Amino acid sequence: MSKNQFAIGIVFLLAGVVIMLGRLGLFSFLGTNFWPLFVLIPGILLHVLFFGRLLPAAVLIPGAILTIYALIFFFCIAFGWNKLQYLWPFFILGIAVGLYEYHLFEIPHPKQILTAAIILALVAVSFFIIMILWGWGVYLIAAVLIAIGAWLVTGRKVRW
Repeated sequence: MSKNQFAIGIVFLLAGVVIMLGRLGLFSFLGTNFWPLFVLIPGILLHVLFFGRLLPAAVLIPGAILTIYALIFFFCIAFGWNKLQYLWPFFILGIAVGLYEYHLFEIPHPKQILTAAIILALVAVSFFIIMILWGWGVYLIAAVLIAIGAWLVTGRKVRW
């Protein structure tokens, strides 16, 4: 048997295995469930390249954004895309984290970037709290009012 015949045989074997796995749905499963890796890996790679001192601190902004977004996508794949109605403020938070990382590692530390990061983080947290209260927050408010009312009725010595 010649080397060419052996190499061609290996190529045919690999092609057959790839076709068989594709027909069994393996690549469909991987593509459906692990596609956020195509977002996560560049985000982590940008961090690695910065900390390896190959790229400037500015790459931390898209690196953090891509990493946070990939984590959101993985969460939605695991628990359902309907959760995105509550998680969308984390897209704003991803930008805030990127700006904060840039502020943290850029010398000198730019104050305007820190201000923008804090404002975006506060906006994101505010929207997240609003989204939580919008859904099941009414029950939380009712429970807090019941607890305060029960404390006022039973716990106070001085009556009005």
